[in-house]
Amino acid sequence: MLIHDTFCKIIATVGPASESPQMLEKLVRAGVSVFRINFSHGTEKEVTARFAAIRALEKKYDISLGILCDLQGPKLRVGTFANGAVQLKEGQAFTLDMTGVPGDETRVTLPHPEIFKAMHPGLELLLNDGLIRLRVERVEGDKALTTVTVGGTLSDHKGVNVPGVKLPISALTEKDRKDLKLAEKLGADFIGLSFVQQPEDLLELRSLMTGTADIISKIEKPSAIEHLNEIVALSDAVMVARGDLGVEVSTEMVPVLQRRIVDACRKVGKPVIIATQMLESMITHITPTRAEASDVATAVYDGVDAVMLSGETAAGSYPVQAVSTMHNIIKTVEGDERYRKNLIRRDKIDGQNAETAITVAAGISARAVQTANIIANFTDSGKTTLRTAKYRPGVSILSLTPKVATARHMALVWGVTSVLVPDLTSFEDIAEQARQAALRSGLVQKGQNMVITAGIPFGRSGETNLLYIITI
Repeated sequence: MLIHDTFCKIIATVGPASESPQMLEKLVRAGVSVFRINFSHGTEKEVTARFAAIRALEKKYDISLGILCDLQGPKLRVGTFANGAVQLKEGQAFTLDMTGVPGDETRVTLPHPEIFKAMHPGLELLLNDGLIRLRVERVEGDKALTTVTVGGTLSDHKGVNVPGVKLPISALTEKDRKDLKLAEKLGADFIGLSFVQQPEDLLELRSLMTGTADIISKIEKPSAIEHLNEIVALSDAVMVARGDLGVEVSTEMVPVLQRRIVDACRKVGKPVIIATQMLESMITHITPTRAEASDVATAVYDGVDAVMLSGETAAGSYPVQAVSTMHNIIKTVEGDERYRKNLIRRDKIDGQNAETAITVAAGISARAVQTANIIANFTDSGKTTLRTAKYRPGVSILSLTPKVATARHMALVWGVTSVLVPDLTSFEDIAEQARQAALRSGLVQKGQNMVITAGIPFGRSGETNLLYIITI
């Protein structure tokens, strides 16, 4: 059984640089717990092959790996240019229209009527990840006359952002609906919803889903911040997607919003992921910058559940080294005494009920009686494990579950190692399965202690009312 030795999990995006079964295996051995499949790229055949390779690795290493299918969402883009690209200069006039005709130095098609409806004089449009900026002067039906305020090269199908404007569009396109069906057919564990603007976006996705996948809301629009608590409540997990978020808000606000989102998730015990440009330089270089290493470390110190690699593993020259570097940064931070003290200090106890009391007591007991750093809990739905992880006990969590879907969902959660067990009916069964699983995982040795939590009577989801210390 392969065991990853960090609390914070690593998500790696699969792409041309990492999609072979051999490379995927190297990434798992380097520390990946969840694989992200970006539905903006790849054919159905390619996606199916990636699923099969990942599931084969689960069997080979006797582990549970999560698969995140990331829906593209309503990506707004300009059309094409007659010569592939144009050079825009500051101060020049430039027109956006709906004609569909290839563009030139004076105009280009913007095939999104919803943007024209939201335009008004003075509105700033950001193109090509904010490298080019246009100011709207006036709107004439399906045509907008703008002035270039920041020039540069603009080529075919570059993205468009409209900061500060809540666009009247669904977070799900027709392509997303088709991709969702494929993801559920293949057995996705997580569905990433891009460009979430409001709680209704999540309700729409939930109404279309038929499988057991969890929903991960990607926070990359300022409008989502306005509804942050509601979005977190409706999500199974949240991703701080700093790419588009960094385009739509000022650069200095990104770390502020990142901390706000992390705190909102940590408060209610929802898994939270930090993504985008974490080790960006490793797409082309064997080592990261010191700033990137500090960025990863800051996220780990904040107690996030997972950090994610995008282009570094999807298309980079050093995918395995990127994962190994991220693992080493996480491991070093988690070995710092200040890390554990900070986790315990941050996690205030909220709620007055048996579940909270047992969960908090488990962490205290694990640290107090020298349990070899392990809490084992039996969970059907995963709620017991999520509750245990919420308070960041500073020790490993062994999640015993009879459900494959639950085990895979826990691959995203801080500090958790999932083990599939039979459907247990008595405490004696739990104790014995916990002993066997703990020894098989290598997390404890014979003669050491372990804290067990569970809910009695068995089979009732969400109740945790038993704490027991056993000797292995």
